[in-house]
Amino acid sequence: MSKTLRLLAALAIVLGAVAGCKHEKKGNEPEAFAFVVYPGARYLSQMTDLNKQAHKMLAPTEEPPPTEIFDTDAPLESVAEFYAKSYGYGKVAPDSTNNLSPAKPPAFYRGGDIAVDTKAIEPILQKMNLKVDQSKATGRYKGAEIAGKQNRPRVTLQRPYFDLTTSQMVDRTIILMAK
Repeated sequence: MSKTLRLLAALAIVLGAVAGCKHEKKGNEPEAFAFVVYPGARYLSQMTDLNKQAHKMLAPTEEPPPTEIFDTDAPLESVAEFYAKSYGYGKVAPDSTNNLSPAKPPAFYRGGDIAVDTKAIEPILQKMNLKVDQSKATGRYKGAEIAGKQNRPRVTLQRPYFDLTTSQMVDRTIILMAK
């Protein structure tokens, strides 16, 4: 994952089965890009817009990739299993090493420190003139990464998360989908 994508994912994660628009294949045409939304998840428009603005700051000549951010009360494990199965990956590996296998699994759990991740994006926040009370960004989180497919976005999950738009910790599972 490139540094830019990592920063964008960290920003979106820290921020803050209804299938997306699926089209039938016609001839050799690839299936249209589709966001699969976890049932009952709520769309976070402010955080989605903030993520797109951050992308513009990091890569001003590029158009932001298709991105949507949601959150849900559902446990992280349930959401991770839902996306892994809907992408055809089966189980979610306990971590990115996949029992010391040389190949990274397409779906795996990870963890991190919210304060460390928020501190890492501080330069971007300053460039965006966002006033964020980072002292409230505390604790550890559990996350999951689900690799994208040709017509499906990469899915990054985290619980709990720090909402940059309100400077509050949120005990919900955030779902970042980006191409």
